[in-house]
Amino acid sequence: MTEHRAFFGDGEHTFAFPTRELIEELEHKTGQPIGALFRRFQNHDFSFSDLTEIIRLGLIGGGASPADADRLVKVYSIGRPLTESFLVALGIITALFLGAEEDTDEKRQAAASGDLAASIRTGFEDDAE
Repeated sequence: MTEHRAFFGDGEHTFAFPTRELIEELEHKTGQPIGALFRRFQNHDFSFSDLTEIIRLGLIGGGASPADADRLVKVYSIGRPLTESFLVALGIITALFLGAEEDTDEKRQAAASGDLAASIRTGFEDDAE
């Protein structure tokens, strides 16, 4: 399971999507397939609910209770600069697709190019080695 650690709200938290069900819940809540959601973040074409659902579900996957995750998102996403939530959500969804930050820069460069196919291909090549 790939985890992402980041400061959000009141401290550093672990964010993860360890099960298929959490990813499917993210797709359901955002109305977007996971690949389209990742692409929307690359293009900065996301909604506020995209940000909050990635963070909320990532907190739950990282071990927070649903009630705590919901409280953190309500307290620290609403009324704060959107950049704060965007950077946390971007880190979470990037880790979901490309692995942890200590993974190769090649994966991140492929993702930054906006070419989702190259990004996925790079990920599979690294896993095959």
